[in-house]
Amino acid sequence: MVALFRRLALILALAAPMGAHAEQQDIAAAARGVVRVVLVATNGSDAYFVGHGSGFAVAPDKIITNAHVVELTREEKNLVIGVIPSEGTKTYGGRIIAFSPGNDLALIQLEEGGLPVSTFYAGAVSDGQHVTAIGYPGTVDRAQGLGLKQLVEPLSTVKTSGNVSSGRSSQNFDTVLHTAPLAAGNSGGPLVDDCGRVLGVNSFGSVSDGNDAEFGFAVSWREVASFLRQAGVSSLHTVVPCRSMAEADAAEAALTQREEAQSQQSERARADAREAAMDKARDTAERDVISARENAMAGAAVLLALAVLGLGAGGLFYSQGRERRATWWLAGGGLLLFGAIGLFFLKPSFSSIEERIALPEDKSVTGNGAYAWAGDNICRVDVNRSRLTVSEPNDIGFHWAEGGCVDGNVQYVPSGTGWQRANVPGDHNFVTVSRFDPATGILRVQRWLPDIDTMAKARALGNGPIRGCSGDSALLTKIASQQGDLAALLPAQPNERIVYHCQKGRLTPPDGEK
Repeated sequence: MVALFRRLALILALAAPMGAHAEQQDIAAAARGVVRVVLVATNGSDAYFVGHGSGFAVAPDKIITNAHVVELTREEKNLVIGVIPSEGTKTYGGRIIAFSPGNDLALIQLEEGGLPVSTFYAGAVSDGQHVTAIGYPGTVDRAQGLGLKQLVEPLSTVKTSGNVSSGRSSQNFDTVLHTAPLAAGNSGGPLVDDCGRVLGVNSFGSVSDGNDAEFGFAVSWREVASFLRQAGVSSLHTVVPCRSMAEADAAEAALTQREEAQSQQSERARADAREAAMDKARDTAERDVISARENAMAGAAVLLALAVLGLGAGGLFYSQGRERRATWWLAGGGLLLFGAIGLFFLKPSFSSIEERIALPEDKSVTGNGAYAWAGDNICRVDVNRSRLTVSEPNDIGFHWAEGGCVDGNVQYVPSGTGWQRANVPGDHNFVTVSRFDPATGILRVQRWLPDIDTMAKARALGNGPIRGCSGDSALLTKIASQQGDLAALLPAQPNERIVYHCQKGRLTPPDGEK
């Protein structure tokens, strides 16, 4: 009876849901690359189940697992390796192409087909962080009464959660110690963080009182990276720390609020500066008008005095009978009189002060500068606004043309104040929706990692990818319709959101590339 209760407790622990702080859809996405690795003995027409473990894809056609899971195949020639995915209907055969018993790792080459590739987290693992072990524990198989037929057919994985206990590693090779429950059959499966990135390959567990493991040891990324490098395999990995979409949303909201406050403060500062400049300009204009009026009145007074002298002299000469000279003096005096009158009446009025106000150019007010033109651009990742799970924060090139043509062959369609385009690649297991706002230069790329059935439905929409650029209304309608149908298939929250700020420029390719 005690043994029964222990067994039931272990099964419940293995089947228990993960902590609420894990992103469930990221864990589910990680599980799609996990496989059951089975060993089958063949004897003529008969086949016998020998044992199994777990593994996961490090390339579409390559599976990593533990060396001890497949070591019998190196000794027994009648054993074959079967690779059973967690979803779909196909199973695959495999062969060992790299074997390292020193750190308990092996690499299997699929004979055909391809699987979703897992991404490793290459950063530091934190003490106490939440982790999930994904695989095929034999205790669950036995409790469900699975036979050989079920064991060699696609079946969903089992996920168990725990925490990292850093500082204790195995003495033979570098490992991650954790408390996620393991059982025979978990060997070779991934230990992942809350964003679904692989932290290590589950290898073995501690044993207490003859029961299954209470603590697990996973071969660390450092060991795996060296093993894959020697095998000539380039793995997907990232160093961006994991955070939830809620944390990313909160960070973006805080940044937006801070930027709006800074913008309002800058606007008030510019308004104050402009008002001060206005007062100074008005004071200067007022002094200029007063000075001009005083000069005009002084000039008119001088001309008036000279006119009086001229007219007086002309009258004197006229009384003396010297008419010719009198005429000249009278004419000159008249002209001076008209000049004095004109200068007096044409002096600047006080109403001209406003017209004379000249404000300096406000150099602090510029255009957004982020994106105001078509052509080549560099889009840089804003990590603080993004949630990266399986991607690296790399800059990208972005050639924008009026009318929504990107890179010369991808047509975006208007959506609200921006432009949008969905992408369903034929050779990758993800769906991407990109949205670009030319007014701000912000490009948002959201990525979903759906299950195999959803991917099949997504690929069926629109009869495949829509390529090429055109303003043809039929094409734009087809793209918009495909995007609407995709939105109905996908969950509201993506697995990944990358926010870019685009600016004018051309992305420089890495050395050796053109």
